[in-house]
Amino acid sequence: MSIGQSLQDRRAAWAFGLGVIAVTVGVLLHLPMYWMGRDNGFALAGMPMDSGMLVGMGLIIGGLAVAAYGLLPPRLGEQIKAARRITVSAPEDAPLTLAHWSLMAVLVLALIIDVMKPAALGFVMPGMVKEYGVSRAQASLVPFSALIGTVTGSIVWGIIADLYGRKASILLSAVVFIGTSICGAMPSLAWNIGMCFLMGAGAGGMLPVTYALLAETMPSRHRGWALVLVGGLGAVGGYFAASGFSTLLVPTFSWRILWLINLPTGLLLVCLGAFIPESAKFLLSRGRDAEAHKVMARFGARGRTLAEGEDDPAEVIGHGHAAGPEPRLWTPGLIGRTAALSIAAVAWGLINFGLLLWLPSDLVAKGYSIGASSSLLAQPSLIAFPTVFVCAFLYSRWSSKGALVGAIAVSLAGLGWVLLLERHLGGSPVFPVALLIVGSNGLLAILLPYASESYPLKVRGRATGWVAACSKGGGVLAQALSIAALAPPVGVAALMIMAPVSLALILTLRFGVETRGLDLRDLEAAPGSRLAG
Repeated sequence: MSIGQSLQDRRAAWAFGLGVIAVTVGVLLHLPMYWMGRDNGFALAGMPMDSGMLVGMGLIIGGLAVAAYGLLPPRLGEQIKAARRITVSAPEDAPLTLAHWSLMAVLVLALIIDVMKPAALGFVMPGMVKEYGVSRAQASLVPFSALIGTVTGSIVWGIIADLYGRKASILLSAVVFIGTSICGAMPSLAWNIGMCFLMGAGAGGMLPVTYALLAETMPSRHRGWALVLVGGLGAVGGYFAASGFSTLLVPTFSWRILWLINLPTGLLLVCLGAFIPESAKFLLSRGRDAEAHKVMARFGARGRTLAEGEDDPAEVIGHGHAAGPEPRLWTPGLIGRTAALSIAAVAWGLINFGLLLWLPSDLVAKGYSIGASSSLLAQPSLIAFPTVFVCAFLYSRWSSKGALVGAIAVSLAGLGWVLLLERHLGGSPVFPVALLIVGSNGLLAILLPYASESYPLKVRGRATGWVAACSKGGGVLAQALSIAALAPPVGVAALMIMAPVSLALILTLRFGVETRGLDLRDLEAAPGSRLAG
């Protein structure tokens, strides 16, 4: 690395550090107003915003800009041009090392922090409705705004990850999380709606960036189960953290504390950045060869610069340069597969961002306290933890298709039990909720890795992106129903969601493909020829 490059990196680190400090101070300036409400159950609705809060908002905006500037690489155009001539890949049969396991552990913790934020939406809704004196339909604008933010973030963060690098995009997301913790001190519903959009935008891109980083560091034969394990543990852990904090803190510090804890968890995510490696390809494109070779040595990857006119073999396969007709997601060979995964994704969105968000309010309406309803959701989350390991084992050692079918079937059983519960036939709500959480988290953990392995490489990226978008689309649909005051009772909602889940189960059984044991680089045959269900 040249002296000039070293100085640039040092200035960038200082800029990022100052940005984080400014955002943190901006959040801290909001805490006095929150603490002023301690004698009133921390209710702040209708209180005027003081000068400290206004100054704090300015610091947050300025700090985000400075932090982003610190992370932005210099000579961006040259870097993008250089990146096109560099290929980095892990050998197919490379062994897993301590570096791989350490990275997986750090990324699981990062995803827990990330998932915890949108998962907390269901737990803040009852308190928010009560404090602001609004209807459930009006309060639904908060999760609706957050979901729109996640859709936006999924697109924007993908671009940022390519420009800034994988590690830098995770750090920038952490700074956004820190800033949006001021939701906990906002005196009006409108401010919460705006802040939740930004929170969703920060959260929306974390999972795709995590998948991209794993794909660049994990040996190919370990990639599938690693994605299932990391994504599943992150999802279950995030939901458990949200429900656990709700149980422990909300009865004393009100629903607002679930937003304010974004400050310490966001700072923790920044600290975790020290243990997250940057993409070797990104480092090589910036001329940081020594760092890149250290990263490749740690993870057993290999890199080289392509000769003029030479194509990257992975790109040749991945972008349709290989011989043969260009497949489409909705052609006869793929349409059944695409329909099955799309409907499963929409159903998951309806469960996770609809039914499970409505459930705490429904339990409170049935006579449970807010603390008790949070506890009822925290207990099933504990049960969901070991199921992630089961999903990863079944996916990699038994059957990828069978694991997906099992997750859909468990979700269907959970919906059926919730329906019985609403008809006073299901007993304690702990067990049906546990089954539903286990099924939905298993479905989330398996769905995107399975989609990425079920299509010819020419359309794999588009297919995975489409399925991910469908999962968000289900959530947007559920919250649109809430905003229009058309959200049905939980029992009716469970019955309605059972229809697409049942259809997804049937279509997956018929058109799903078995990907375990196949070398995905050899799947450029005509769609459906080698991958027949």
